[in-house]
Amino acid sequence: MTTIPIRRALLSVSDKSGITELGAALARHGVELVSTGGTAKALRDAGLEVRDISDLTGFPEMMDGRVKTLHPVVHGGLLAVRDNEAHVASMDEHGIGAIDLVVVNLYPFEATVAKGAARDEIIENIDIGGPSMVRSAAKNHASVAIVTDPADYDALIAEMETNDGGTGLDTRKRFAAKAYAATAAYDSAIAQWFAFADQGERFPKTLPLAFTLGDELRYGENPHQSAALYLPKGPSTRGIAQAEQLQGKALSYNNYNDADAALELVAEFRDAPPTVVIVKHANPCGVATADTLIDAYRAALACDSVSAFGGIVATNRPLDAETAAAITEIFTEVVAAPDADDEVREIFAKKKNLRLLLTGELADPARPGLALRSIAGGMLVQSRDAALIDGDLKVVTRRQPTPQELADCRFAWTVAKHVKSNAIVYAKGGSTAGIGAGQMSRVESARIAAWKAKDAAEKAGWAEPRTIGSAVASDAFFPFADGLMTAVEAGASVVIQPGGSIRDDEVIAAADEAGLAMVFTGMRHFRH
Repeated sequence: MTTIPIRRALLSVSDKSGITELGAALARHGVELVSTGGTAKALRDAGLEVRDISDLTGFPEMMDGRVKTLHPVVHGGLLAVRDNEAHVASMDEHGIGAIDLVVVNLYPFEATVAKGAARDEIIENIDIGGPSMVRSAAKNHASVAIVTDPADYDALIAEMETNDGGTGLDTRKRFAAKAYAATAAYDSAIAQWFAFADQGERFPKTLPLAFTLGDELRYGENPHQSAALYLPKGPSTRGIAQAEQLQGKALSYNNYNDADAALELVAEFRDAPPTVVIVKHANPCGVATADTLIDAYRAALACDSVSAFGGIVATNRPLDAETAAAITEIFTEVVAAPDADDEVREIFAKKKNLRLLLTGELADPARPGLALRSIAGGMLVQSRDAALIDGDLKVVTRRQPTPQELADCRFAWTVAKHVKSNAIVYAKGGSTAGIGAGQMSRVESARIAAWKAKDAAEKAGWAEPRTIGSAVASDAFFPFADGLMTAVEAGASVVIQPGGSIRDDEVIAAADEAGLAMVFTGMRHFRH
């Protein structure tokens, strides 16, 4: 029989939303309600007749509520196979009645951790009886319905209306699958807390992660690939996945990837003056900081106006109308900003295919966390590249950099951190001059960046490219002096790089001979 009538239901929830309405619906179908503690009180306060779990088991709730549903009468009533003669005989012999529906949601473990509770309170919010009942009911879904999410109450009520107070097998299967996902995610949260917060492990023996489906995407990187967005279960740092989309068609896989790259970079400038980042294919093609957002946008666009077409724009300040109007002058896929006023929204509304994302407060670029990347047969896990330049840079050349050159170095270095390796970034006066990304040779990245700067100058009608007198940042050391000499030819006056090559002396000597200043950071920023 695929449709099972509900005659007895066990309800025990920490989230009381909707429980009295569900209880009333069950009562209308003549279902006996069995409940525990606060849930029983909520149902009685709503005028419903409820049987205490202690009346069912013959044992009182004890040990501060730790032991109340862990009893053969409960689990026998859930696990018994209804058409198995031996099971039915055991039920008769021990006075065990069948339970046809379990409605459970678990102790608020994640919320307790999130509020900064003490360890003892966190431990007390590890649910034991709840997951046990969920798993028992879900295992026996051939006969028992299990509901763990208040959002499913309406579906359960509708199911009972359709089936004369019963549930169909397909519905029970769906509820059971969701129930096991809920307990798996719950155990994952507990395991993560024990491993990372309580024990301070960096890489536990088992990495328990849980994500919930945010949205199915139209396709992946290419139309023949399927894709979806998953969100971390429980509290998480606000990022592109949590941004509010105001207009435009749904974001694609590539849109999310590129917008994330833009948002992560602009977050590095969250405490800086107005800053604009333009990204294409997950690489910045223009970044600038200025006194106003419109000036920052124009400077960022001038770095590579060709690549900016069809790109992603991110800002560290709420959008203003003048900047919004300028952005709409070329085709732009996505704009991400902390906020946008009504005038800005009206301007963008005229571009129906442009997606406007409101990000709220930008995330701390120095926040800890894990970065995951799948490989064939496994997963690579590392800590986020949250390193910032702290303290003084090490000057390794005879010439000392000027304060302006140091400021340009720090700007170029910050951008280079978000450029695919091998990365070379020229910057001057708070804006990028040329960016070379993703080349197998560092020399080629330096040449491409210089060529882009020259091309930008020709398009803008400047007398010279902005690489003249610029700072050049390299995400890793120069293995030979040839990459440095390419920067010299482009007109750079100062270099910032990690150092650490066996030929550092050769590179330093070349910088001294060319009259450059050079500083070492002692860290690299590969981004593959």
